[in-house]
Amino acid sequence: MPKIREKIFCIFLNFGVDTNVRLCYNSFVMRKNAFIVFFGFIFATSFANANVESLENALRATYTACVGIDDELADMKKLAGINTAVTGVGTGLGVGATVVGIKKAKVDEEVIKRLDKLRKYFSDNNIKEMPREDYAEFWNEVQNFDIDSMDDSVKQDADKEKTEIEELKKKSKKLGNWRTGLLGGTTATGVAGAIIAAQNRTDGSLRGMVDQCIDSVDKLKAAYMTAKMSGEDTADAAQIVEACGQYKYLDLSKIDKRAKGAMVSSVVTATAGAVGTVTSAMANSEKVRAEGGQKEKNLNTTSNVLAAGTAVSSAVATVFNASQIAVIKDTIKVAESCSNTLR
Repeated sequence: MPKIREKIFCIFLNFGVDTNVRLCYNSFVMRKNAFIVFFGFIFATSFANANVESLENALRATYTACVGIDDELADMKKLAGINTAVTGVGTGLGVGATVVGIKKAKVDEEVIKRLDKLRKYFSDNNIKEMPREDYAEFWNEVQNFDIDSMDDSVKQDADKEKTEIEELKKKSKKLGNWRTGLLGGTTATGVAGAIIAAQNRTDGSLRGMVDQCIDSVDKLKAAYMTAKMSGEDTADAAQIVEACGQYKYLDLSKIDKRAKGAMVSSVVTATAGAVGTVTSAMANSEKVRAEGGQKEKNLNTTSNVLAAGTAVSSAVATVFNASQIAVIKDTIKVAESCSNTLR
């Protein structure tokens, strides 16, 4: 029965040539399948195109989504630049405090040497020998001693040493005040740097703008392909897809990572600076200076170490801020290229 249908069908197409029945039938099936595939493609394409925006609407949506991102990034770049300057100043102040602290330590050592020398002059004038650790008490006795009562052979030298020690102590006091002030300035820059770094991050608003831009470019790309098949002018759309499509390859987390690094470093600077300021002020107080001894030396050493710490941490924050600027610049290049193409 199937063969009869094939023959009849072939007779209808080939006027009854029996030897060509099978060939005719196969040819018909192939044509039938091609027909189905062709119209299936047309249907699928029409259905897909029905869900694609018009090129004009897609261009308008992309403009709305993508324009303005470069302005947001420009503001971030300014803040990063300001913070770089702030932490740079903090680094300078920290270095200054360290240098001043070291200089003060040298002056204090010179005072000790002078006191040892003065002790030699006084040892022959009924002033008892004092242990090395008790320079403060020795100095108090020197100040209350009537140098004019000393022998002329040592009086002039003793008076000169006493005067020079007094000048050195004044210098040490002044240097201590400078160190305290510089540490206070470093603390302020650390606080400011931490606040700026905490704010200079890609918030939800900017990330949302970038995500919307990427989504709109994807839709524009689909509309562009459809319009190109229809023979429309797609030159502008092609440029926009190329320029704004680069947002997809940006990693905004790099900006935030550097901001976090700068913030943490600045917090360390502020903390070390605050402790250093208090320690330096204590070391330079009249009470501690009058007592002298190991306590004063330990406080001065701690202050100097903290000053050096603020310089290092502030320098690290400066590096993070500078590297954040570099990343933002790369991001701005994409944003400006996209915006310029849209405009």
